[in-house]
Amino acid sequence: MKAHALEADKDEPGVLDRVMVISDIHSNLEALQAVLSRAEALRIWCLGDIVGYGADPNEVIKAIREHDAIALMGNHDYAAVTGDTGGFNARAAMTAKWTKNTLTEESAAYLRSLPPERRVQLSNVPGYLAHGSPDSAMWEYVEPRTHSELFGHYLQRLGVKFVGLGHTHVPYVEEVEGVGTVFNPGSVGQPRDGDSRAAYAVLSLAAGGRVEVEEFRVEYDLEGAASKIIAAGLPPTNAERLYRGM
Repeated sequence: MKAHALEADKDEPGVLDRVMVISDIHSNLEALQAVLSRAEALRIWCLGDIVGYGADPNEVIKAIREHDAIALMGNHDYAAVTGDTGGFNARAAMTAKWTKNTLTEESAAYLRSLPPERRVQLSNVPGYLAHGSPDSAMWEYVEPRTHSELFGHYLQRLGVKFVGLGHTHVPYVEEVEGVGTVFNPGSVGQPRDGDSRAAYAVLSLAAGGRVEVEEFRVEYDLEGAASKIIAAGLPPTNAERLYRGM
């Protein structure tokens, strides 16, 4: 999908409600700041993996809390507060341990308080959010190429009109005709679709009850984020991947 610039007014006629949806920040403060600069007065829903890979876990958590975001726990958040790195590769496990040792008690308590899934409403339209999937809220990777036949099942089983998922770091919007929409906003802090810019989505409820999802990209101080990772002694690959968007 082509990149967009967020130019639509939040009070655009015919739009009943709007919310910014973000995911997979991964302690990348520079990317988060760039995205939040686009939020204006929009509410924010965060689909998890607030920490991991990057060098600013406490600062990112502070920014999310200051914006009063509805947030979920991702698998990297879980690893950072429990020390359980089962299923992680060596690089991710090392970063999770570094993050655990770097978190303030206040930050750790915040992460521990987060659920991995929750039901939400866009005005009076019901929706569901998870980091992974409705079947494995923190761990399952859901992509259209592997799960598209399940999208209608998710929507009908949950009794919702939209499902927002993270975890893959790859954005998509899939509409199931007459049923609803399943989408992934991509990753703020560690995109993996070949585009190094921070990704986010805006979920809108239009007149007539139609749910619409717009995907956006924004450039950020990538060099600054990468240099912090190196200075912190984290695996250099964490920084190198930022440039490649992979």
